[in-house]
Amino acid sequence: MKKVWIIVFGLGYLGLSAQKKWSLKECVSYAVEHNLQVIQNQYNKQNQEYNLKAAQKEYLPSVSGSMTNGVSFGQGSLGAGSFRNDRFNNSIGLGADILLYNNGRLEKNVRKAQFDVEASQYDIETIKNDISLQIAQQYLTTLLNKEIVKISQSAVDNAQKQFDRAKITTQVGTTAQTVLAEAEAALAREKQNLKTAEVNVGRALFAIVQLLQLSDYKGFDVEDVNIPEKLDLQLTTADEVLTTAYEIQPQIKAAESRIRSAEAQTEVSKTAYWPTLTASAGLNTFYNRQFDPMPGTVQGTFFEQYKDQFGQNVGLSLNIPIFNKGKTKLQVEQSKINESLAKNSLEQQKQTVRQNVQKAQFDADANYETYLAAVEAEKSSKLALDFADKSYAAGRTTIYDVNVARNNYANAQGSVAQAKYNYLFSLKLLNFYAGIPLSL
Repeated sequence: MKKVWIIVFGLGYLGLSAQKKWSLKECVSYAVEHNLQVIQNQYNKQNQEYNLKAAQKEYLPSVSGSMTNGVSFGQGSLGAGSFRNDRFNNSIGLGADILLYNNGRLEKNVRKAQFDVEASQYDIETIKNDISLQIAQQYLTTLLNKEIVKISQSAVDNAQKQFDRAKITTQVGTTAQTVLAEAEAALAREKQNLKTAEVNVGRALFAIVQLLQLSDYKGFDVEDVNIPEKLDLQLTTADEVLTTAYEIQPQIKAAESRIRSAEAQTEVSKTAYWPTLTASAGLNTFYNRQFDPMPGTVQGTFFEQYKDQFGQNVGLSLNIPIFNKGKTKLQVEQSKINESLAKNSLEQQKQTVRQNVQKAQFDADANYETYLAAVEAEKSSKLALDFADKSYAAGRTTIYDVNVARNNYANAQGSVAQAKYNYLFSLKLLNFYAGIPLSL
């Protein structure tokens, strides 16, 4: 019995999980955390961070040890004769060197690496923003399609009532059979429209699943959001939004960081014109043993020779560049070209942001005007439908007139919904560029 209850509760939990509805915030949070493109750029940032760490470690000295073993066999000469000169050699050493001066090359390398890390972080933020906007747009599209489903369902209900009434009046002989046929055809058309609207909801939800990169799209749904019936005109201008967008948008910040990185690289390239001063220090000792020593030859033990022949050295090395086939000059010129490319990239990013903001402003104004016109058209269509229903009930108009009026009203409702959600997305886009987080 206990196992049965476990199964029942388990199935109930799965049912609740399947019925979960995602909010816009949840969709955006999940997408920016699991999107493969975001993850790839996070790896790119990690690579840049390792480059920064490597540049910072260049301040430390380089230390290395060495050990050499060798055996030689052969004859050695002594006066007019010769002797066997078979030997074993062993030596060990420990050396260290550190850069003392190269016109700040180490510091400039570190600064360049820091700018590269900054740029890679802004790249991640840019991708997150792009994904967030795509999800917000598709989320609103889903809500729009759901509203159209409600409109279509209402049209089906009205058409059903019209069909039921026509069926009764035809049976009692007060209306012709053609009236019933037209009512039945109108009901079928509305049901078809409803099915199309439902499919469009599923298509919009599937698009969100694709953006979230979920493995299973079945059962996915989003929260219903209460959109105000009346929307007010956006008063913020594109110029006001642009002032903020240039300061906070990550694609702009990334381009600025890359300019500073290119400038730092130019300074790094120029250090090749300057001398390099390096300090070094070392410890060494060796052991030498002849296998068949000449009579009277005294050979110390391994540790005695290591102790007696232990040596130390320190030194300064100055490398002065004189001529390297003009490579340094070419590298500096290439770095300056990269500076120009980075500055041009910044202007391109600003142009893109400016165009997007201006388009969002234009769309907001145009969609608001369309929304106001659609609202007036909806009112007129509703009034016309009411007159058509009353006239048909009084026998002064035909069912065809009623169906035309109903279709006009449904289309007007759809136009209001379309204009409302288009305008809402334009507002959200403007707010986004102004630094206001996406929300509904």
